[in-house]
Amino acid sequence: MSAPILLASGSPRRRELLEQLGLQFAITAPDVDESPLAGERPIAYVARVALDKANAVSLVGTTSGDALVIAADTTVELAGAIIAKPIDGDDARAMLRRLSGRTHEVHTGVALRRGDRHLTATVTSLVTFVELSDEVIEWYVATGEPFDKAGGYAIQGAGAVLVASVEGSVSNIIGLPLHTVVELAEQLGVTLLA
Repeated sequence: MSAPILLASGSPRRRELLEQLGLQFAITAPDVDESPLAGERPIAYVARVALDKANAVSLVGTTSGDALVIAADTTVELAGAIIAKPIDGDDARAMLRRLSGRTHEVHTGVALRRGDRHLTATVTSLVTFVELSDEVIEWYVATGEPFDKAGGYAIQGAGAVLVASVEGSVSNIIGLPLHTVVELAEQLGVTLLA
């Protein structure tokens, strides 16, 4: 069964991932506070924010209440700490130094809503960085790519040069684990791969 689809995200990367599936969808960027709660663990954080985004989206403009709302939130975790988006060049440099030569986790919370039903999941991928020299860090920050990305890098862009290996879903690292979105949509009665 098909249904109108609404992406609850302003992320161009999430839009591009859904477009790769050949889907037609509307976009509404929800206004949600994405600040972690005191003591909140990274997986709980992305799950909560994704569900908040799905619940915050207005269905105005869709054809019916059976629209499929897709929301997600992604963060990087290193040694138990949330590594968010850098606020400036110095913050990006510090993040990249912390990630250099180490393995970190990328968590994406996914929430799909259709009518009064919702389903959530969290997907984790492991990313190992090469050892980064100061020159490479300066080069990468100068590309401008780190500034709206959790962890300060984009694996689908020039940031791929920073990555030694990946374990798990690459689309998860980009911001939307497509296999999980397709599975959750099926459980809500919507076939995305038609």
